[in-house]
Amino acid sequence: MDLSQDPTLLLVLCMSCFILYFSLKSSWGRRNLPPGPTPLPLLGNALDIGVDIVNSLMKLSEKYGDVFTVYMGSRPVVVVTGYKLVKEIYLDKGDDFLNRGDLPAWDDYYKNYGFIFTKNMERWRELRRFSLSALRDFGFGNRSIEDLIQEETQFLVAELKKSKESFFDPHPCLSRAFCNIIFSIMFGNRHEYGHKDISIVLVCINKAFLTATSPWGQMYDMFPGVMRFIPGHHQRICKSFIRLNQFVSQKIKSNQKTLDPNNPRDYVDAFLIKMKKEKLKPNSEFTMKNLLACILQIFFAGVETISTTTTYCLLLLLKYPDIRDRVQKEIDQVIGRNRSPTMHDKTHMPYMKAVIHEMQRFIDLASMGLPRRTINEVKIKGYTLPKDIDVFPMITSVLKDPTCFKYPKEFNPENFLNEKGEFQQNKAFMPTAAGKRTCLGEALVRMELFLFLVTILQHFDLKSQIPIEELDISPNVTGLGNVPKLYNIAFIPR
Repeated sequence: MDLSQDPTLLLVLCMSCFILYFSLKSSWGRRNLPPGPTPLPLLGNALDIGVDIVNSLMKLSEKYGDVFTVYMGSRPVVVVTGYKLVKEIYLDKGDDFLNRGDLPAWDDYYKNYGFIFTKNMERWRELRRFSLSALRDFGFGNRSIEDLIQEETQFLVAELKKSKESFFDPHPCLSRAFCNIIFSIMFGNRHEYGHKDISIVLVCINKAFLTATSPWGQMYDMFPGVMRFIPGHHQRICKSFIRLNQFVSQKIKSNQKTLDPNNPRDYVDAFLIKMKKEKLKPNSEFTMKNLLACILQIFFAGVETISTTTTYCLLLLLKYPDIRDRVQKEIDQVIGRNRSPTMHDKTHMPYMKAVIHEMQRFIDLASMGLPRRTINEVKIKGYTLPKDIDVFPMITSVLKDPTCFKYPKEFNPENFLNEKGEFQQNKAFMPTAAGKRTCLGEALVRMELFLFLVTILQHFDLKSQIPIEELDISPNVTGLGNVPKLYNIAFIPR
């Protein structure tokens, strides 16, 4: 039989060979990997995971243990759950898991540039070290960032008063406040809440984040080779990045025109000065592509995550008025209603501190954490993981570990209080991962959450549009991050 004369038979034969090859390859690759559900040719474990990836992986851990393997399409991924083993990845053996794993929905745009998603370890070290230093100079780690946040909280209070006790979705307004803080650090200035620059940034960031977190984004990460070429909501991610890139490029050009090497005004200036110093250095990481990527990545980390967290926090405060009343009582006793809160007040407010920690734990914003990749062959719980395999340290399993928290599945500030009512730190509190590759802006997030929430509760009572019994505090989207269901709130001046 001449196969060249029968294209249908030839196609079937080729597909059969491909499926057989994939099956044998999968079987061979699994030999030394932890156990897990049997992958299907081409699909991997897509049917086992479905569209609710976080809960599906947690259910699989009940069957296969706290270390198991799933296939994201053709890509094997080791999933690790529980405080003890996740701590081993982040801290005890952190250097073996320092590299970033695959996130195709983001990687396809960033193309290994910047410092959050890069797999180039030297690039990560250089750019992270520089960014930490620059961000300290322009806010992080010193008194000026507290002043900056305090100032922005007052702008937010004024904006909330304009609502005249009407009900509205708080997320857009909160996003504008947090966007202004990042604007001030990155570009040296803030804007009025209705300014077009803020609107452009927030629309693009929100669209990209929600899409990447949705089932569309999850499908993209499982089957990037196919999803890149078919239409669907996942294509919004790249479109949003392109629009953000255009906006940031304009900002950089504006800084270049007025740059004074002896007087840097913001992060962009500091990066541009570093670029000039290393202009003749071969393989310098201080390039325009890395500058653009770093700015966009800091915007996502510094705007969308904190605004989503704070929006979720207000929903929890609506749902639990007794907790809200107790917090407001502590605010009145320690601060009063006439002066702005400071970070020094935090040491005298154990209940507020416990509530904020419990909010972050319960919200579980980064349920899966960002994937890690092994730098070397490494052993974990008796299994030998090969070099360059992706690992999902399930942060949700740590924040809800019953061996670490008295009330792992419910919202209860007692998780962070001792029998005397004093704040008590918990070793398993790692909402943004831990170790050397943890969130760059963790200190900023802690400061913003405290100062913004205290200021809001200092000035306003919160009112729900629907009976609190009907408020649903379960996440609307669970994937790369947990997003609260839409709700409306009214701010009633106290």
